[in-house]
Amino acid sequence: MAEEREYTRYQLEVIRRYYENLDAITRTRLAELVSDAYLAEGKKANQVWRNIERLLVRIQVPEVTVRHIVDRRDVEALAKLVQRLNR
Repeated sequence: MAEEREYTRYQLEVIRRYYENLDAITRTRLAELVSDAYLAEGKKANQVWRNIERLLVRIQVPEVTVRHIVDRRDVEALAKLVQRLNR
């Protein structure tokens, strides 16, 4: 069995702030992936779109929207969604 790790007060504060800001971090990463999706080809494109799908699910975008964007690899729709999310 794995030992339960004890964290310092500082480490706990960093972890707490990370999870408080996880949505903002995820939205920022999605914005970065928009440009990657425009430029990626082949295997790299497949990985980019898997990451996009994972992040959209994480921030609880409706499944129908996720499917529409990811299945069609619709970069413009993704960019518009990210823009709306970041307002």
